[in-house]
Amino acid sequence: MSQGKLYVPQDHSGLSHWHDARSLHRTLDMARTRLLVVCCSFILAFLIIAGRLVDVSLLRGRGGENLAHTHPLQARQFRADIVDRNGELLATSLKTSSLYANARVVLDAKEAALKLTQVLPELNSNDVLQRLQSGKGFVWLARHLTPQKEAEIIRLGLPGIYFQQDERRVYPHGELFAHALGYTNIDNQGLGGVERKFNELLLSQDTPLMLSLDIRVQHVLRDELLAGIEKYSAQGGAGLVMDVRTGEIIAMVSLPDFDPNQVGKMGSQKEALFNRITLGSYEMGSSFKIFNTALYIESGISSIATKFDVSAPLRVGRFRIKDFHPAHYPLTVAEIFTESSNIGAAKMALQMGPSLQRAFFEKLGFFKPSPLEISEIGAPLYPKQWSEPTLITASYGYGVAISPLQLATAIGGIVNTGIMQIPTLLKTDPGQKKKGTRVISEKTSEIMRKLLYVIVAQGRGKKARVCGYEVGGKTGTANTLNGRSYKEGSNLTSFAGIFPMSHPRYVVLTMVDRPQAIKETYGFNAAGWNAAPIAGKVIERIAPLLQVTPVNEEKKLSDTNPMLIHVSAPQKGEY
Repeated sequence: MSQGKLYVPQDHSGLSHWHDARSLHRTLDMARTRLLVVCCSFILAFLIIAGRLVDVSLLRGRGGENLAHTHPLQARQFRADIVDRNGELLATSLKTSSLYANARVVLDAKEAALKLTQVLPELNSNDVLQRLQSGKGFVWLARHLTPQKEAEIIRLGLPGIYFQQDERRVYPHGELFAHALGYTNIDNQGLGGVERKFNELLLSQDTPLMLSLDIRVQHVLRDELLAGIEKYSAQGGAGLVMDVRTGEIIAMVSLPDFDPNQVGKMGSQKEALFNRITLGSYEMGSSFKIFNTALYIESGISSIATKFDVSAPLRVGRFRIKDFHPAHYPLTVAEIFTESSNIGAAKMALQMGPSLQRAFFEKLGFFKPSPLEISEIGAPLYPKQWSEPTLITASYGYGVAISPLQLATAIGGIVNTGIMQIPTLLKTDPGQKKKGTRVISEKTSEIMRKLLYVIVAQGRGKKARVCGYEVGGKTGTANTLNGRSYKEGSNLTSFAGIFPMSHPRYVVLTMVDRPQAIKETYGFNAAGWNAAPIAGKVIERIAPLLQVTPVNEEKKLSDTNPMLIHVSAPQKGEY
């Protein structure tokens, strides 16, 4: 090498090796990039497939294409218990398992359908097969299975067949509280009675809902009504026991009734769902004379000693008002009530006038539905124009139709020192003093209690008498409508009993729909022969349960104002 000159070798093999190394690195980098892209593609594809599986099996699989049919476990709500006033269980919920399938996962629909119907013979095999072949992600197969059936199905080992925790509402006493409690549907939603009215409350609380009902009194009332309906070959009946001081419903029965555990199997027997006590509106007949008489006394127009001539029928237009057993001499206001004279009641009403009567009926709550805590509440029926014919017929229980619950509530106000309480199916605090609504004065209430006592002590309601318990009351017999006219001999009978009359506590209302005359009633089918004795038997059995202390009634009549008890001796067949 010459000094000062750079030597450049003529051999280019080293440069070639350098270029080859760079090409190799470039190729390896490209391979790594391609591999990374492929890996990312595989990962992305895997995530898409996994997401699709989750979507199919967990989300859409729970309801097919319709979100309304989804039943995720975490969304299930369980209902609180319902108990009577003494804590006795009336309605509860049992945890069960319900069977469903993901038809997209079922391998052999025919085999699965065959095996399932062998374990559950109540299922229709064709229906099960159709569901399993539907291609839907969620189809119900059976609800509320027993643990034994669940275990048998698990042992089958069928793919695509699953269980979900569920709940079944159970009513331990069957028909006993049917109309008061109501029932729920298969999805645990209240559809009647207390179950419907308090649906949200029962789904949101753990503590039991305590009602005012008493299982012992309810049993007695239903038992005696059933016996009475059978004895008199009646179409149905109803009954109510109410605490007049608090408005609490102690017992409520409507017959025919139903088993809330088996509502889905009722078929055509839908009439049994009708609650006669709260939903039915009826012309209550002579029971309305309680209000007519109380208003007459309260109005101060005259005294209870005032006499009216009732010897001849009263003509109103082309109609004649007559008495079933007419008296042939003038009757006092007290006797008109105890003798249940239609003519006398009408003449008393004419003296008072329609405005006074209508205002009183409105105060008693006859023009609006009862506020009781169930859904089955009927609206009363009454004429918009309160004419003179309405005034007259309403005085003895025609032309205005109310529910038996409204009747019992108003009677409670008449006897409870004139204070009417709002009816309730919820137990009230014993220490809570309820204000109520004053409908008549305390003095008028005292007179009415005496009159009601006389009717049972020696009048048409005497078949309801229970010695020692100071029972008072009033019968009511009304002809039923047949088209646009009343059918003679077809009666709706009722008896409103109150005890003890010296310090009224309970109203016992019994109602019988179209009872038949029998030999024992001498061919009569009026309320005194059927509704009254049923009420008497109820009172005789429930008074000790309600801790009503019996008293000596021997001097009761002599202690009562003699003017009030001077009534004609009833004839055979008048009851």
